[in-house]
Amino acid sequence: MQEIKPEWLTVSPPAGRKYSELKELFRVLNLHTVCEEAHCPNVSECWNSGTATLMLMGDTCTRACRFCMVTPGKPEPLDNLEPQKVSIALSYLGLKYVVLTSVDRDDIPDGGASHFAKTIKELKRRNKELIVEVLIPDFQGEVDSLRTVVEAGPDVISHNIETTLSLTPKVRDPRAGYWQSLSVLRNVKKLSRRIYTKSSIMVGLGETEEEVRLAMYHLRLASVDFLTIGQYLRPSRRHLKVEEFVSPEKFEEYRKMGEEMGFLYVASGPLVRSSYRAGEFFISSVLREASLI
Repeated sequence: MQEIKPEWLTVSPPAGRKYSELKELFRVLNLHTVCEEAHCPNVSECWNSGTATLMLMGDTCTRACRFCMVTPGKPEPLDNLEPQKVSIALSYLGLKYVVLTSVDRDDIPDGGASHFAKTIKELKRRNKELIVEVLIPDFQGEVDSLRTVVEAGPDVISHNIETTLSLTPKVRDPRAGYWQSLSVLRNVKKLSRRIYTKSSIMVGLGETEEEVRLAMYHLRLASVDFLTIGQYLRPSRRHLKVEEFVSPEKFEEYRKMGEEMGFLYVASGPLVRSSYRAGEFFISSVLREASLI
């Protein structure tokens, strides 16, 4: 039986001149975006405003989380020219804030950390004013891999815990872990206090309000600066079903709860995703103000 979505989750199909131009650009350069691979509901809005989240290292993931639409399997070898291709694409977009993410690459010794670093350095080389956020995998908890990314100099490092502690075994691949993800976020701060950190939680998977509160608390203990909270939407019938469509009022409660805990910014709403335009605008102002102090 198909899930009936409430009216607040209604979005228009992707369309628009800018959307079509970007789709063609990414196809020509053989680049992937999490916007398309994860079926993000905001793709039309973001692309038509000139914002996109590029997904490095292909479109096949070595893990198989039960919420994610990205194809699991054996990935192709890395494209060593991808850092330059990404730079070309972003030059066309003319952005001041970019987000890079990736599939999990457990087949590579460093999990793809060096590839992330090369891309970050290439972007910073071309535009020193560019704010770069990276949404990274856990690198199997390897601190040396994380250090490689940190030393490349991104402005924000994001890593998602995705869900609450009790639901993690049900929602995420067995190689992922709630405490492992928290350790990644904590270790970023140990390696560099200059870098801001960010994480994301999906709701509607059967979690309780108290479990969401506890997850927020754990993120604050890891000194995470920014938080996004959004509604889980089932990508296909083979994925986990939606247990609840959380109301906008409850999302507002979560936003206030997070701000009271001390997050610098909380984006909380049914269509909010890890890479969220309004959040990027706020984070930009935080980073630029910090650089003036």
